[in-house]
Amino acid sequence: MIYKILKTILDSLVAAIGLLILSPIFVTVCVLLLLSDEHQIFYRQERIGRHGKKFGILKFATMLKDSPSLGNGMLTVRNDPRITKVGKWLRLTKLNELPQLWNVFVGQMSFVGPRPLTSVGITRYDPAVSQIILQLRPGITGIGSLVFRDEEKLVSLCKENGGDPKAYYREHIFPYKGKVECWYASKQSFRSDFMLLIATLYSVVFNDRHIAFKLFKELPELPTELTVEYFSQKN
Repeated sequence: MIYKILKTILDSLVAAIGLLILSPIFVTVCVLLLLSDEHQIFYRQERIGRHGKKFGILKFATMLKDSPSLGNGMLTVRNDPRITKVGKWLRLTKLNELPQLWNVFVGQMSFVGPRPLTSVGITRYDPAVSQIILQLRPGITGIGSLVFRDEEKLVSLCKENGGDPKAYYREHIFPYKGKVECWYASKQSFRSDFMLLIATLYSVVFNDRHIAFKLFKELPELPTELTVEYFSQKN
């Protein structure tokens, strides 16, 4: 209980400081997006938060305005043609996630936790898994985000190999993501949160896809189907 209360207070405090310190970057990105072809700065999407409460997650706009009705819908693949030129850079550097500092500040999200899903996405988990995840405040980063840093690449490889990306996501990605989120729920502490934040920063700077398994040896074993090597063996 003390951990959860202190975490909420620290989240809001650090988010407020982050919004102030990073304001020059916010202004720069806003100008770039305003001058882009889409002239759209923010993207707001309804997500499911703690205890099933809905909220609007904020991101810098990185895709065409009507992208949900184009291509793979809500599923994004690597080099997705719906991603704008500025958006590609924002996604690569993860700067598109910065507006979520506001979501953290107002208590809708945390810095560390399961990635918030849509109302459809949460139903794809096993009900027992969904119940555990909905007890947690969703996060900007977390073990699921870290393990699936190359999620878009895996989905793209599936498509390139003639598979169904949506089926692959449903049959392989979601079940394992549920396992690691439940692992976090049982291990959450200031220590694990700090390590996940450091690991996220490290993975962005050094593009390390395996940092989660190097730091957290007790993670559920990664299925072969969720590795890049799996697709190379199929060719």
